[in-house]
Amino acid sequence: MPGQATASVADDTASAPFFGQVRVVDNRLLAQDTFLLRLDAPTVARLAVPGQFFMVRMPATADPLLGRAFALWDALRDLSGQPRYVELGYLVVGKMTRAMRRLRPGDLVEIWGPLGNGFPALEVDHLVMVAGGIGQTPFPALAREYLGQNRYGTGQRSARAARVTLCYGTRTASLLAGVDQFRRLGVEVRISTDDGSAGHPGRVTELLQQLLQQVSHPETALVVCCGPEPMMVQAARIARQHRVRCLLSLEAPMACGIGVCCSCVVPVKKTPDAPWDYCRSCLQGPVFDAEELELSQLVPESG
Repeated sequence: MPGQATASVADDTASAPFFGQVRVVDNRLLAQDTFLLRLDAPTVARLAVPGQFFMVRMPATADPLLGRAFALWDALRDLSGQPRYVELGYLVVGKMTRAMRRLRPGDLVEIWGPLGNGFPALEVDHLVMVAGGIGQTPFPALAREYLGQNRYGTGQRSARAARVTLCYGTRTASLLAGVDQFRRLGVEVRISTDDGSAGHPGRVTELLQQLLQQVSHPETALVVCCGPEPMMVQAARIARQHRVRCLLSLEAPMACGIGVCCSCVVPVKKTPDAPWDYCRSCLQGPVFDAEELELSQLVPESG
């Protein structure tokens, strides 16, 4: 296996996260029940790096009481070239996201962030992004950074990949969101659907298996995953078989996002000889090296 290294971002998350109300700029439909929300949040746009997340709450209401965590889709600049807007992708599944789909330009939402460690900035030959369901949401910014199309955060991040591939799976074609944007960025997109309505008929991890079988220098590749835990665990096991480093962006339930409630703890082992410990995903994650995680506790092996 390639040498283990921490997935944390060293200097880009040192500044205190923003907390306050910001205005909605746009809230557009991407796919079935899937929206892209753009917020006017200059401080957050300046600080955020790919893989970080934000807590979002509707103001002036106690229903729902708690905020919800959403990954950074992208951070955008204004006409003067200054960081100005952040985008969050979401799927309408519950009370909070049903309220969010009614947001219009000029409306206010309450956010705090950016939070978490984000993806590390590395130099690799091939970046392979694996997304299941709504798990593609952290990857537009990551692809832009690794393709040299945008810089993120306040530190001196240096990320580069000669090739970026997205393996993206959903239940059916109508749920595929953002595919055209990835292709415009120069990302090679490989699609799978459970029902065979688009791309490969089957699981997205089957696409990953096919792709990694073609990798001749595994030490120069990097797999990053986001989506349902069973998919990520299987992706991590496939990457391990092919001796490719794998990072997982966990979707552990979060109530506060700042490490107070401890609702998002995950078992982590920083070195092979260290005892298992528990880390708060909102602080030490949500991005972890797969080799640090007890995969069997996330999803037990079948058979």
